[in-house]
Amino acid sequence: MATIMMVGAFDTKDVEYAFLREQILARGHEILAVNTGVMGECEAFAVDVDASEVAAAAGASLESLRAAGDRGAAMKAMGEGAAKVAERGYAEGRFDGIVGMGGSGGSSVVTAAMRALPVGVPKVCVSTVAAGDTGAYVGSKDVVLIPSIVDVAGVNRISRVIFTRAAGAICGMVEAEPASAGDDKPIVVASMFGNTTECVNACSEALSASGYEVLVFHATGTGGRTMESLIDEGLVDAVLDITTTEWADEVCGGVFSAGPERLSAAGRAGLPQLVVPGCVDMANFGGMDTVPQQYKDGTRLFYEWNPEVTLMRTNAEENVQMGRIFAEKLNAATGPVAVLIPLKGVSILDGDGELFCDREADHAFSAALKANLDEGILVREVDHNINDP
Repeated sequence: MATIMMVGAFDTKDVEYAFLREQILARGHEILAVNTGVMGECEAFAVDVDASEVAAAAGASLESLRAAGDRGAAMKAMGEGAAKVAERGYAEGRFDGIVGMGGSGGSSVVTAAMRALPVGVPKVCVSTVAAGDTGAYVGSKDVVLIPSIVDVAGVNRISRVIFTRAAGAICGMVEAEPASAGDDKPIVVASMFGNTTECVNACSEALSASGYEVLVFHATGTGGRTMESLIDEGLVDAVLDITTTEWADEVCGGVFSAGPERLSAAGRAGLPQLVVPGCVDMANFGGMDTVPQQYKDGTRLFYEWNPEVTLMRTNAEENVQMGRIFAEKLNAATGPVAVLIPLKGVSILDGDGELFCDREADHAFSAALKANLDEGILVREVDHNINDP
């Protein structure tokens, strides 16, 4: 038997949550009920952590939130409070998994609590916004979003099925005990892109043969953020950051940015890290119609990687900016750092004679990096393409 934290606005969604609660109890599990509803009390079932406690965890008072009548401020406070309640409760061993439901606002509060928990803790949210860009709800954690199909408003012939399946999902997740690896190996995380696959695969094979477990992350924004979050959680022993292309998207406004904290976690943690400017020659957009007009109006090079991804070649100015940023990040590192720069291209497309081959732009990156990097940080330049054996 496990305990499942059920979190949500029980004041306005009491009927829906009462049904969900009954399904979970019928499976033989217990409930830790956390109410995030601001407008009223829950009359349908007993609550273990009431809304006033959630608000207090965020440094607010339920009375003041009600008096202010500001829905946005209330949602923000209850999201922060729910995250702290969940984090503290899990650390104290009070529950094994978490489930919730809601519309856009309710989902934001519920998933804030979920994102505060470690990867591996079962997390299920039935949501009206479980489609399109869900990054704001999922973040870098393993949150499972189930489309509500209809609004989370009453128990009907559609929602009854969805809520029952959601209960089955969270119960099944807490019942499933992951098998132990038996021989925990040091963990190395690596970043990869289609344009650096050969390089990363070769490195992974070599490291695995040497007794390391390699976790590979696709450098699509979410991948980089997830990798950084696992480093921050203390789950990583070393970093092989081959594909740092997410910084090209951050600089150019592409769709695969991992945000300004990319390249920071390993340095904070003092972990050994090898950094390579893999795929900094390209920024990523959706289809060609999504590329900002400012780039279309110029003389930029584009490549249609697939119908949904358009690559744009970064120029010398953008590479200078990235070189300076990389130096700033690596100078702040508290652990051993080294940089490897392939002189014959940082991607497949940047190989000799290929569409994105621009040695002036490549040199602009390395020159800016070396000019701003602290003495003592090793920079090794090799006369090869990044994917050469």
